[in-house]
Amino acid sequence: MSAEELKDLVKGFERVEKVIELVPLLKRMPVVEVAEILSDIDENYLLSVLDYFSPSQQGLIVAEFHITKQLEIFKNTSRKRFSLIFEHMPSEARADLFQHLTQQEQAELLPYLRKKTREDVIHLSAYPPETAGGIMSTDFATVRIDMTCAEAIESVRQDAPSKKTIYYSYVVDKEMKLLGFITLKDLILAAPDTLVRDAMHTEFVYVRVTDDREDVAGKIEKYDLVAIPVINHIGQIVGIVTHEEAIDVIRAEHTEDMQKFMGIIEANKDFDYLGTSSLEHFKRRAVWVISLAALGIVSGMIIHRYESAIEKLLILALYMPMVADTGGNAGSQAATVVVRALALGQLSFKNWLQVIWKETKISSLLAICLGLLAFGKVMFLSWETDIPTKFSLSVVASVIALALSLQVISSTVIGALLPLIVKRFGGDPAVAASPAITTVVDITGLLIYFGVATTFFNL
Repeated sequence: MSAEELKDLVKGFERVEKVIELVPLLKRMPVVEVAEILSDIDENYLLSVLDYFSPSQQGLIVAEFHITKQLEIFKNTSRKRFSLIFEHMPSEARADLFQHLTQQEQAELLPYLRKKTREDVIHLSAYPPETAGGIMSTDFATVRIDMTCAEAIESVRQDAPSKKTIYYSYVVDKEMKLLGFITLKDLILAAPDTLVRDAMHTEFVYVRVTDDREDVAGKIEKYDLVAIPVINHIGQIVGIVTHEEAIDVIRAEHTEDMQKFMGIIEANKDFDYLGTSSLEHFKRRAVWVISLAALGIVSGMIIHRYESAIEKLLILALYMPMVADTGGNAGSQAATVVVRALALGQLSFKNWLQVIWKETKISSLLAICLGLLAFGKVMFLSWETDIPTKFSLSVVASVIALALSLQVISSTVIGALLPLIVKRFGGDPAVAASPAITTVVDITGLLIYFGVATTFFNL
């Protein structure tokens, strides 16, 4: 039975005893799947089910829950009971949860924690969540540079890092300054009396505790690392960031960029769609939508300005939506490509001339295709439309096609430039949001559309 089928089955249980009957099966499944199956169970019942797992399993399961679920468990559990779960959560998950607690809740939990755990969580929680220090783990092994390989193996055994991080051991001096690393394979294959200094790797990649978490994830991806060491201002190793954490960061940053790009203002980084009230959804979306709706008055003013032209040639009104929609699509597409290139470090503001030139070439090819399509569309749909005798349908179709082509080119260039301009002034390029681009190109599109029409038809 798949995890999804088990999840649906558990949802249908009205008594916790039925879920408990499945515990032997759940214990044989990966922790992430167990967490997925148990995620919808009421917190009071969930604790009864978790009691059938070992403390270490409980910590790993709860660590896989969404932060809102973890907070609900915390609030519905005695501090002493929760401390047993908290103790066995991975260090980075503990720190993340601890930062989401109020100061009073933190003070209530700390007395029940062991000294080592208490010091660890306070240490990790001191770093901002957007930095390497905020996402690092203290689950790593170190060996001294003056040890033999046999001594190093014994040291690693005593450190007992998890199976996820045991492959690398970091070589340090007496002051814990990072000097290099040595792999488990190196230690096993070396002669027992070989010194670590003679077997270690001195060329390595590292990050500082204050580095942005997105840059950290980028380094892990670039160098294809299992984990990357984190050092403080004097070169001491204080933690590591694993590739799993890097994947979570990349996913979170991508979600954040998409929310900004679509004009959904960030109110809470741990946003849970179903767990967030409708009012909160409204607050997140209203700013951009209402602001841009107000800006849409400009579009109304332009249409009002050319009202006489529309009265003389009514067919122009029929194809205004086509021109506006095409321009919006072209602008949003260009902005998406540029925002992604900026995020990957492929572009900067100094490349703006190259971007304009490249997007002009691309948009010109698009304009030819879309212009021909628009011409054919007008000829096909409007062959029975009443047109003043001094104009022919083919001429009207040609003018509309020309206006649409110019709109595609201008919209593409605007969509590509807006993120670069925002980046130049130190902002987040993702805030050049799709709704904003659509509104801007709507205004420029109407100006181009009626400007071309009045020029050719002397309206």
